[in-house]
Formats: sequence, structure tokens, C-alpha cells
Amino acid sequence: MNRTNGGVNLPALRSHNTALVLDLLRGAGAGGISRLELAERTGLTPQAVSKITGRLREAGLAVEAGHRASTGGKPRTLLRLVPGAGHAVGIHLDRDALRAVRVDLAGTVVGERCAAVDLGAGAEAVVRAVAGEVEALVTGVGGEGEADAGATALGSDAKGVAARSGFSRAAAGSLPALLGVGVALPGPLDHTRGVLHRVTGFPEWDGFPLRDALARRLGVPVAVDKDTNAAALGLAVAGERGSFAYLHLGTGLGAGLVIGGTVHRGARTGAGEFGHQVVQLDGPPCDCGDRGCVEALCLAAVTRGDLAEAARVLGIAAGNLVALLDIDLVLLGGRTVTSTPDPFLRGVDAVLDARARRTGEKPVPVRTAPDEVAEGAAQLVLAPLFGRADA
Repeated sequence: MNRTNGGVNLPALRSHNTALVLDLLRGAGAGGISRLELAERTGLTPQAVSKITGRLREAGLAVEAGHRASTGGKPRTLLRLVPGAGHAVGIHLDRDALRAVRVDLAGTVVGERCAAVDLGAGAEAVVRAVAGEVEALVTGVGGEGEADAGATALGSDAKGVAARSGFSRAAAGSLPALLGVGVALPGPLDHTRGVLHRVTGFPEWDGFPLRDALARRLGVPVAVDKDTNAAALGLAVAGERGSFAYLHLGTGLGAGLVIGGTVHRGARTGAGEFGHQVVQLDGPPCDCGDRGCVEALCLAAVTRGDLAEAARVLGIAAGNLVALLDIDLVLLGGRTVTSTPDPFLRGVDAVLDARARRTGEKPVPVRTAPDEVAEGAAQLVLAPLFGRADA
């Protein structure tokens, strides 16, 4: 993870220190954590921790969670995060479907909607559909007072974190208690600017500023990333450690890469275009314009009903990735995999095991991952508030 382990007592870095405290409060769960423990684990002074927790309590983000006996002196007061003090919406926008979730500060899903959508219908129609699903998802959640509290809750500290993530908190919370919306969809795209490139099969989206278009319509901060990156971020936030590749096989094929705990997007958000590595020079044409791409071969095998062949091709491509990046784990996801996981697990595992025997290395384990791209998209909004520099 690209984050500092300790805090520093400088006014200019109060946002960083607040993120450290919020992250520990979140990790402590309902049982809570004492101010002394917060000071010890962040490296902040007890006075600095008291100021930060005081602001969080005033804002409704933290409350007392009881007391714990002390080895000397009076019992320690425990504090815990208030998950419902703020929410984020995550959108998984696929080529033919949309799934939206509303999550609280702890990352728990508290609302969900699904709808059919067609990326080929054009930008305006899709933006209108996404905005409608977001508004429907949050309608009736809290009131104006709760929205104001959520906006005040993180104060200047949240603004600093949000600004570093490319967000502008100038937009008022026009939707109740909503901190922002994260949108994950097929790439390629520019994560920093929220601009789509030539999405495979939908060239008309090339250059469309999706982030700004949605932010104008909704009046809240919006983040945009590739579906695979969002899923990988969600897995890392949920506790998946080390360096791993999340391979997503659905209507297309891509990879989300986490290297040393950090999502690796590349200088132009181009990392993880896994489906467009050529493995057969004279292979069938791919929608990207090349021939013999892993995506084209995999999807063709799936269409024929030959899941064993699809898994073999996926395993060969995964082996290339393992050899290139020396990762610790391969995770398989996407609706094509999750609907029939066993053939893909067996096939990919067999290819990686054979590779390991040839090289004399320990086999890289293969597991399935939950299809939670929308939850990962919500973390594009929430993760920076808790000090995740890679969100």
C-alpha cells in the first residue's frame, strides 16, 4: 500500500491524520478503540488524537462504544465509527447491464438495484439511465439535516483527501448523505480525468467525459475506473493481501492488478488490458483490431460451450502474467466464471501447475472471487477517506 504507517503533527497534514484515525476506527468495528490505542498505532500525540476524535464525534462520525478496564487509572473510553454517517454509490456499468449498490462507511451494502442497459444506445441515454438508478437508490435516505451532517462530518480533512483523489467537493450534496458515486465499466479509459477511450465494440464512446457528465447531472463527486481495477481495489480493501491478479471474464476479459497492496493502473490507466494479449498470431479477429487475442479466443470457446478450452486459453494467458509480474495469487471472477466456476478453476489451475513443474517453482494458487465490481466502485469514493492512496 502507498501509505505512511504513522501520522505527523503538522497542520497541513491534518487530513492525512484524520484518515489514519478513521481507518483504525473502521477496523475496530463495533467493539471500538481507545484514544490511547489510536495514538500508539498512528504515532500521533494524545492531544492530536483528542482533537481529531472530538471533531469526528461532533460531526456524528464517531460515538462512544463503552469502556475498557485499564491497568492503572480510570477505565479507557472506547470510540467506534458510525457507519451510517455517510454513504457512497457504486455502479458496475457493463455492456448490457447495470448493477448499483449503496454502501455505508464500513463498506456494507445497504441498497441494491439492477437494470438492463445498452452501451450502444449512446452516451446521453446511458448517462440518463445511470443517473436515474442512482437517484432511485438513494431516494428517501435521511433528510436535509443528515445530508448537511454528512457534508460537515469530514470537514476540511475530507476535502483535502478528496482533492488529492481528483474530486471536487464544491458540488453540494443534492442527494441525501451521499459522499459520491463510483462508476466501473470496461476500458480502456483515463481514470484520472474520467474520460473513456475506444471501449472495445463501442468506438462511439471514445473521448466521452463520463465523470464530468455524471457529476453535473447528480451534483455529487464522481469517480470512474475500469471494472477490473474497481474489483481489485474492493478485494484489497476487504483484506486480500500481497500481489495478485483479478481476471474478470464476462462480456469481455480484463485484469485488475494489485502489486504490493496497491492497485497498479499504469501511467495512462492502460495496465490490465489482459484480454488483448495475442497468443495466436493467425487467430480469429478481435474487436480491438488485432488477431488471436485471449479475449476473442476465450469468448469464442464460451459461445461454443467448450468451457474446458476457454479455461485452457485463460490459463495460458494467466501463466504469461505470472511469469511477467511474479504475483502471489490469481483470482477468477466475472459472470461467465461465477455462473460455472469449476471448469475454469480446474483449467487455469492445471496450466499454472504444469508451468510450475517446468520451472521448478511453487504453483501460484487460483481461487474464485465474488462478482462485486459495484462494491469496488463504491470504494473509489470511500477508500481515499480512509487513507488509501491507490483509490
